[in-house]
Amino acid sequence: MALSVFTGKPREAATRHAPAHIVSGRLLITSGLTARDEAGQVVGPGDMRAQIAQVIANLRDVLAAGGADFERLVKLVIYVTDIDEYLLHADLIAPLYAARPSSTLVEIQRLQLPEMVVEIEAIAELDT
Repeated sequence: MALSVFTGKPREAATRHAPAHIVSGRLLITSGLTARDEAGQVVGPGDMRAQIAQVIANLRDVLAAGGADFERLVKLVIYVTDIDEYLLHADLIAPLYAARPSSTLVEIQRLQLPEMVVEIEAIAELDT
């Protein structure tokens, strides 16, 4: 299992993620996952909440296929087109932070398609 690294700074206790992790063994590294359904269609074009839910479902499926789950996450990179809008729906993301993975949130101008508003990359530690 990953070893969470904390510096002891007070602000760390108030965050949902750890600053870093020390890992060994095998890692599952995802590509950027977007809000596409099984047919490849964008779910909820322009709808942040709908897309977050779909991306989380897609991440759950990819992790399961690789032998992991949200508890095994050690790193997240989240790209959004509007951080303020994203933060209104942070409740949907909460399950991803169960193990307090390292995390980065970045606002970007656009994603692959104009109707996409969120994309998540993840790293999970697999059993050795």
